[in-house]
Amino acid sequence: MLYSTETPAAKREALRAGLASGTIQRFPGAFNPLSAKLIEAKGFDGVYISGAVLAADLGLPDIGLTTLTEVATRAQQIARMTNLPAIVDADTGFGEPMNVARTIQTLEDAGLAGTHIEDQVNPKRCGHLDGKQVVDEDTALKRIRAAVDARRDPNFLIMARTDIRATVPGDGGLAAATDRAKKLVDAGADAIFPEAMGTLAEFEAVRAAVDVPLLANMTEFGKSALFTVDQLQDIGINMVIWPVSLLRLAMGSAVRGLDTLNEHGTLEPVLGEMQHRADLYELLDYEAYNRFDTSVFNFQVSR
Repeated sequence: MLYSTETPAAKREALRAGLASGTIQRFPGAFNPLSAKLIEAKGFDGVYISGAVLAADLGLPDIGLTTLTEVATRAQQIARMTNLPAIVDADTGFGEPMNVARTIQTLEDAGLAGTHIEDQVNPKRCGHLDGKQVVDEDTALKRIRAAVDARRDPNFLIMARTDIRATVPGDGGLAAATDRAKKLVDAGADAIFPEAMGTLAEFEAVRAAVDVPLLANMTEFGKSALFTVDQLQDIGINMVIWPVSLLRLAMGSAVRGLDTLNEHGTLEPVLGEMQHRADLYELLDYEAYNRFDTSVFNFQVSR
């Protein structure tokens, strides 16, 4: 009932334990607090909060328009509704190294289990679009050092994302990615997020280069093939995210529903595609609120 029964500290410990378990951690992306509850109910290991999704939720493209306040507020709303650890995309850290430091402490206070900071220039763009640019090595490392120095809870996960693979043509991009990953780990990163890897062999090359946990991004319609959980587990990936998938599914369903309404004047033909009222109430744990106020839940929902 109400918010999570697990403290942020306990969730951070759970995230660390999961990453060290030898079993790949599955983190679907939540597009709102209710979807985070559904992810937990379906037995996943954690919740991912995508910067692209937070921007889209505001009707904005993923080009660095959201602010720290907007991201932290929405991330807190999502993270507090689940007992699972939640990690959030903090883009480039929302400014210079001191801003990165403030970002880390703000996200700690918001109850997140971790975050990732990327090495794109600011303003950034979606990691699977062409034309990305990354900052120089010194700037990338300063961002991670600032994040690590600002952290108060040592279990708060600071992940470094590098987008350099797509900015250098040919095999040089992979070499640049493995080299930068090593240096980001040396700067204090707890984990590495190599963005826009095209093949399993590329993930394997990064895996061989560093000894910290690795994240694989299985976003649809991007530059990476959609590998299975087992394929990623077999090459030593520690965490996999599907950042925008639930939003895409929900919006696709919404499009079909509105088209049906335009065509038929009723949603009767798509009732079978909807979440039933009874299932929604169960997910919300409606009945538990009865312990506080019998006037809240004093009815039965028939199917």
